[in-house]
Amino acid sequence: MDKKELKGSIEQIPVPKDKVFSAISRGINKGANRRKVVRKKVFAGVATAAALLGLTIASGFISPTMNKVLANAPFIGSLFQEFDDSIGADLAIQGAVTVLNTSQTNNGVTVKLTSSYFDGNIVSITGFVDENVENGHNEKGEVNFDVNFQGNKGDHDPWLGGMSNDIRKVKKGYNFQWRMNYPYENIQDNFILPLTIHSINGIKGEWNFDVPIQQDKNNTRVIEQEQAYPDEGVKIRMKKILIAKASSTLTYETVEKYKGDDIYIDKAVDDKGKVYRFDNGTVLSENRQEDGFHSTIRRGMTIVENDISSLTFYPTLSFADPKVQQSLDKKTFTLNSTRFNLGLQVNNVTQQEGKLVIDYQLTGLPKNVSKDQLETINHNLEYLFWLVDKDYLDKIDPENPLPPKNHGISFNKVKTIDKATAHFQSTFDLNGKERIENFKVENTMLLFDFSSLIPSKDLEPFTVEIPKK
Repeated sequence: MDKKELKGSIEQIPVPKDKVFSAISRGINKGANRRKVVRKKVFAGVATAAALLGLTIASGFISPTMNKVLANAPFIGSLFQEFDDSIGADLAIQGAVTVLNTSQTNNGVTVKLTSSYFDGNIVSITGFVDENVENGHNEKGEVNFDVNFQGNKGDHDPWLGGMSNDIRKVKKGYNFQWRMNYPYENIQDNFILPLTIHSINGIKGEWNFDVPIQQDKNNTRVIEQEQAYPDEGVKIRMKKILIAKASSTLTYETVEKYKGDDIYIDKAVDDKGKVYRFDNGTVLSENRQEDGFHSTIRRGMTIVENDISSLTFYPTLSFADPKVQQSLDKKTFTLNSTRFNLGLQVNNVTQQEGKLVIDYQLTGLPKNVSKDQLETINHNLEYLFWLVDKDYLDKIDPENPLPPKNHGISFNKVKTIDKATAHFQSTFDLNGKERIENFKVENTMLLFDFSSLIPSKDLEPFTVEIPKK
């Protein structure tokens, strides 16, 4: 079968897109109700809910036709089927995957790198670690890497933002795949990526590799078109689309009046009716200017057809609202949202048997809140309260806002008292994993975040012209 036949076979594969994107959506929304692009300082191990791109086909969705096609590329056929990676499979058929065969052994554990690819915005590295890794601290079947790239150190390595790590048990060890968003604004198509594994499952060692990363020259379509939404105080400036072999990448800039507001593009539709999906993306730069807060963002997307003339984008705006705070030296008080007509009426604060119980009502909610919406509010309330030692408020890192260790509590158990009046109780475990040393109610601040109670708003779709190749 030649390349033309292979490509034709792939294009005829029926893919249950509704199921795929439904599964992706569930992953994106699990544990959170706001969608955010990945900041470059996100900690290692946070996976983009969409290694996605329409792109990574969820487990079980690679069809028999694809299996037959991949049988013509034995190594890649097994490797990328194993990880349900349709981009890797497509690139393998096009001969665009670099096959590696380099290994190192430290402290009895051998790591072998097997392949790399670079397509648009996505960098993938696959490898194998032998079964001696099971002598580490993790449970059998678990493999965790402490890894950095390009000589960076710790969690602030830009390559770790949005990095996904997939592990599969095989004979005598584990296959793994790391998939990352290219973190820099100017894409270098061919380069050597140094990486160092510091430990695996707690087994320390220095496994050092220089990985060749390369992709064919991309086709870039410059757009440079702006869409403004004056009533919401936001703008979107479309800059360019980069079309690679198996995926595409959209780069755009957002301008927001309020810091923390988030414009998220849900989908795009071309002039022929094809729907395009996006991954979570990477923020390349952020700064404040006279007209607002600017962010330059790059997001992977389904590969763009060469013969289209326009794309219509469907953006959504999520609202930010600064946390409000109140000292718990009072048992009753009211907190109000800074931007919206929402309030928190605290009726009582009581401490008993290692627990702190706050009784309260939410005000300003729409009158027609559905049962599902109320359940979502109930879930979100578990994370909207913080208890923080007054003396440690200034220890909260604005770049990675978390309650200070041993001086803050960020989780509570919620009980619904009366749905009709939005009446709830939140109970904090003062002796749990999160705690405040030498806890005293009068020395504690309550912080509350209204943001998750404010529904996102669908903005008016807008169309941009796509210049011909």
